[in-house]
Amino acid sequence: MGEAYYQDDEIDLRELFIALWKGKILIVVTTFIFAAVAVVYALNAQEWWSSKARIVEPQVSDFAAYRQQVKSFQPIFDSYQDDGTVRVSKELDDLVEPEKIFAQFIRAFNATANKKRFFDNNETFLAFKEALREESDADEDAQVAQRRLYSEWYQKISAAPVGRDEYIVSLQATTQMDSYNLLNDYIAMIEKKVQADAIKNLEATLDAKETQLKQQKAILEGQAKRVLEVELQRSQYAYDIAEAASVNTPVQNLGDKELFAINLGAKAIKAKISALEDVKNLSVIEPRLQQVDAKLDFMNKLDINENIELQAFRFIEEVEQPINRDAPKRALIAVLGALFGGMLGVGIVLVRFALGRNNEN
Repeated sequence: MGEAYYQDDEIDLRELFIALWKGKILIVVTTFIFAAVAVVYALNAQEWWSSKARIVEPQVSDFAAYRQQVKSFQPIFDSYQDDGTVRVSKELDDLVEPEKIFAQFIRAFNATANKKRFFDNNETFLAFKEALREESDADEDAQVAQRRLYSEWYQKISAAPVGRDEYIVSLQATTQMDSYNLLNDYIAMIEKKVQADAIKNLEATLDAKETQLKQQKAILEGQAKRVLEVELQRSQYAYDIAEAASVNTPVQNLGDKELFAINLGAKAIKAKISALEDVKNLSVIEPRLQQVDAKLDFMNKLDINENIELQAFRFIEEVEQPINRDAPKRALIAVLGALFGGMLGVGIVLVRFALGRNNEN
């Protein structure tokens, strides 16, 4: 019984091959048609090319001029002690740390707002946008399609991490030259953006410090004025007491630690009152005002160079024109089209064979 079953199965397999041979023309035709369609599609499909570059964080020498400018304001932030020592502030360090400058460049490179501003000035993208607008009928559909277009193009610019502290920046466009030029243009735009942001951060830091110094000056001046007023009033009381006690000249054995010391004598106290009334420079009363005024004067003498060079990254591999396109993969499309056509032809032949066997049974 097992041998008979094997013979029946062998007969069925032979019939299957015979059916495929009889349907070879259909299989060849479907394979050719789908392969031809795939080739036509591959030849007419939109091409996409990607240019890339590998970058790392900059070295100090890459932004030495900017760092020197930032550090020129360091004395404004340092604290000078009474014993002559200087306490160095670290408030400006964040502005000149390479890893933070590089991180700012990466954030700006991947920022959607910067990509949109760049694409809105790109002729290739504007052509896609105009074609999409002509194809869309309803306003709502046009808005949705436009948002989808922007979203798709946002993905064509990226800065992706590879390895430790390394990034690959890439831009995809419709031609080799476009992808090369646009990536260089976008990198230059982001560099200018990072440079402008760095200058703004420095200006903001200096403005905050200037506000702090002015507030500190106001507080110290207020304190000095109050000290002056109290000392003037005490001296006036001491003068009145000294006159009443007929103490006109300095007295050595008279205590000078009294609330209203009269040991100087009325004449000296009167001279002291006259001197206190003529005080115009409050630094005489509050020495710390000298340091605050010196910092404010120093700040006013220094200018910020907004055009100073700042390289926010360093190339490991510079931008080069791509050798191979990203899409379409023409050979792969043609092969897949031929395979799909052949499979479809075989499927049709097998279905016909199965239906014929059922009718015979």
